[in-house]
Amino acid sequence: MKKIPMTVEGAERLRKELDNLKKVERPRIVAAIAEARAHGDLKENAEYHAAREQQGFAEGRIQEIEGKLGNAQIIDITQIPQGDKVIFGSTVDIINLDTDATVTYRIVGDDESDVKQNKISYQSPIARALIGKEVGDIVVVKTPAGDVEYEIDDVKHI
Repeated sequence: MKKIPMTVEGAERLRKELDNLKKVERPRIVAAIAEARAHGDLKENAEYHAAREQQGFAEGRIQEIEGKLGNAQIIDITQIPQGDKVIFGSTVDIINLDTDATVTYRIVGDDESDVKQNKISYQSPIARALIGKEVGDIVVVKTPAGDVEYEIDDVKHI
């Protein structure tokens, strides 16, 4: 199976979620099912059906996280020598050549991306345009509004 790139922070966040699901949520759901069973007739027991549905969601998420972690290629950007080239995990300052606005993005895995925190997926159009380029390069990003040119101002491994 194909390896999925992931930062150290992203892998740690998934491990914490998995740990919470297994040690907190799973026992809580099992207890809720046992309590609902004690109420009697299961056919018309809404509490029982709701708890079983929660169990299905929790077990599905556990399997999903275990699969992602099993196929993860965890990349610690701080262990890679600093350079001017944009790679997975690097933090990049780019300047919009039309507006002179500077934006900082961190290139991360799909599960870690959060535009509000300026973390973009390595598969996003901006990241694909940036990866492999160096400080001073001009990149063109195709957007629905048209092509936008950016200049790579700085690359950091943090």
